[in-house]
Amino acid sequence: MLNKSMENTLNSKGYTVQNSKKTQVVSTLNTDNKLNFFFNYEDLEIQIPGGLNDERHDRMQVTVKINKKDSYNPIRHSINLFGNTELEKFIIKVSHRLEISDITIRRAFIKLTDALESYRLETQSQEAEEDTHDFELTEEEHNEAESLLKSDDLLTKTNNLIDASGFIGEETNRLLAYLIFTSRKMDNPLHCIIHGSSGSGKTHMLGKVAEFIPNEDKIEFTQLSANAFYYFKQYQLKNKLILIEDMDGAEDGLLPLRELQTKKRISKSIVHKGIGGIGKTKNLIVEGPVSVAGCTTKESVYEDNSNRSFLLYVDESEAQDNRIMAYQRKQSAGRINVDTELEASKILRNIQRILRPVKVVNPYAEYLELPRTVFKPRRTNMHYLQLIEVITFYNQYQREEKFDESSGEAYIETSLEDIKLANTLIKDVLLRKSDRLNGATRDYFEKLNEYLKERNTSTYNNQEIRREFRIKETTLRRYHGLLETEGYIKKRPDIKSISDSYEVLIVDEFQDLENTIDKALKLCLDLATSPQVRHSNNGELKTQETSKLTQTRHKSQN
Repeated sequence: MLNKSMENTLNSKGYTVQNSKKTQVVSTLNTDNKLNFFFNYEDLEIQIPGGLNDERHDRMQVTVKINKKDSYNPIRHSINLFGNTELEKFIIKVSHRLEISDITIRRAFIKLTDALESYRLETQSQEAEEDTHDFELTEEEHNEAESLLKSDDLLTKTNNLIDASGFIGEETNRLLAYLIFTSRKMDNPLHCIIHGSSGSGKTHMLGKVAEFIPNEDKIEFTQLSANAFYYFKQYQLKNKLILIEDMDGAEDGLLPLRELQTKKRISKSIVHKGIGGIGKTKNLIVEGPVSVAGCTTKESVYEDNSNRSFLLYVDESEAQDNRIMAYQRKQSAGRINVDTELEASKILRNIQRILRPVKVVNPYAEYLELPRTVFKPRRTNMHYLQLIEVITFYNQYQREEKFDESSGEAYIETSLEDIKLANTLIKDVLLRKSDRLNGATRDYFEKLNEYLKERNTSTYNNQEIRREFRIKETTLRRYHGLLETEGYIKKRPDIKSISDSYEVLIVDEFQDLENTIDKALKLCLDLATSPQVRHSNNGELKTQETSKLTQTRHKSQN
């Protein structure tokens, strides 16, 4: 350790050690280059290639390159500066090699170790402050965001801002994704997976909506290892949005991510060597909750993740292609106001920053029952209720804050308008989750039905469809395999043609399913607005003739 006459200070060049009796600088640690530190002491020049990357406080493993000034006879060695025996052997070796007193070298390493220790503590303290730093809005920015949150028809105005940011089409998907990302601030966040073929714009959708979320609230990945999530700080992911551009590149990390979604925390025990080489067990704990969003072309591969998520399918229609290409032409012609787009994105980020954590109570929840046709009804039902809560949460500046009489906890209540908005947004999601076909196959089959209706026939052959739809043979074979397995089509060997012929057996199933979901959502609203439903002061429901309401629900479903 240093004498009392020595002290560590930080200047523009780095960490220096000065002698109070002698005013000249005796030693200097220069940390300007984080990948190559420099340290001078009397006639010694010491480099530390790679800088200081070891965060463990019980050791200080570095690589040193030590040389005598005005000569070139360097010694390179990787050493733990806290290992006394190892360090003493190295000092003797350097003393013989450079022909310098071992006392001088020992003093140099004492001062170097103290300077590095001070640098590490200072750096870690700064990182801790950065982790807890909140972005501060100006008064004007705060008032602008608050004014928008207090305005009528908030979701429509939000969607208009998204449109003004340069997001083309996908009106329902983009608003739904924005609300899902907003749910990261709640105790039970929502998640989504964006599906689409290669080049369809799914990654663009993810990245564009993510622009509306503050940088301090999101973490983006392109690839994940199996243990990556365990090495975050305990609360580093809490209430964060996790973005995965390509789930195929993050497949190894999806298991702990699913646990983080479901249990809101993950833990892992590792063994590392302690003093004397004795193994010690250390528990790594990372806390949630988190909101997770990812993209994939392989819908069926990630079923476990899909069960926990909203499934959003990119619009791959010709009309959407035309909208995007028209925007691209305007952009190339310089007719797009980039500043206006950036300002719209900034306003949406500021809105996110002033949303405060608050509990949401839905007094109508008992009457919101989904149809039995929905796939995985337990989780889907929870997603439906959570979406309603997110919409209420987003409208918090328009809701009266109430307090629970028993606990004193503040909360806001869901309105019927929130439920109506949720029904509009979730309809397509429920439709997809109730379907026996995956999204891509369903889109193909509905397009095929329209094509056959125009020609007033129910039969077709492969070559005809490949020519009309411009589909690859392998893709068409995959579609037909699933459709045939599920009983939507059958092969017609009796029809002679140059390629396999098929007949469509089921035509209007998707429309019938859509009508069933529409009817179920409408019934939810009818029951919630029934005169039998009354509210008490603490937000709980009082009901009259509850059995009659239940009978009405069952009759409607039957």
